Amino acid sequence: MYIILSLATKMKMLGIDPGFRIAGYSIIECTGNRLSIVDVGVFKMAQGLSIPVRLQLFYDFFNDTIQTHSITALTLETSFMGKNAQNFLKLGYLRGALYLLSQKHSLALHEYAPREIKQIVTGFGGAEKEQVARVLQMLFPKVSLDGLPLDATDALAIALCGVWKML
Repeated sequence: MYIILSLATKMKMLGIDPGFRIAGYSIIECTGNRLSIVDVGVFKMAQGLSIPVRLQLFYDFFNDTIQTHSITALTLETSFMGKNAQNFLKLGYLRGALYLLSQKHSLALHEYAPREIKQIVTGFGGAEKEQVARVLQMLFPKVSLDGLPLDATDALAIALCGVWKML
């Protein structure tokens, strides 16, 4: 459950893998030289909801998460166009909500490219999502990551990358 690091201050990093149906999230706490997973999971939104309703649900969930866990920093994966321009546009709405939350709560916001996150966590920038999940399980053997959706383990990798990049 703990990884020893050289970090002098207390920090709670919220890593988010935004998605309009499923958003992965994780919270990593650093206290002194200890690193621990506080929470990891997914936030699901029902199909058929309008974009404004989904955006409000997303915003409210992460606003509550930030307040409940006293988050001190956010980390996101940079967007890439992919095959569907509509999905890219919708992700932009969610990212905008996260930028607004970081400003509202005076949080540092860090962004890293998918290849950079994979490189930092696994040592290989072209790693598959399943490989990332296996490495995370080795890094945190006392925390069961089995059965978690890949959106959740992606968010954990995003948060871990953010923590390690801040060192």
